[in-house]
Amino acid sequence: MVGCLAVSKAGHDKDEIYLILKEERDFVYLADGIGKTTSTPKKKNKKHIQIIKNGLHEIPVEDVRGKLENGQPVMDEEIKYVLKQYKKKNQKFTG
Repeated sequence: MVGCLAVSKAGHDKDEIYLILKEERDFVYLADGIGKTTSTPKKKNKKHIQIIKNGLHEIPVEDVRGKLENGQPVMDEEIKYVLKQYKKKNQKFTG
């Protein structure tokens, strides 16, 4: 799960997209690079998130995932960039 993108399915942050930084038993630690940073990640129950599996093509999430898996630090700017690219590629147009 570490290095994957996830959407919050419950709580005041419902529908927000995060990067999973760390996993512990029933909880994950999430960051968006802005309000929830790598130094102060959000702790959330695993059952309250949904892993994003589709729409990740052409998004550098693998670079960030590789860093996390190898124990290398990830900068908040990298997380913001990945989330911005995901949102840009997966915008839902109305009208």
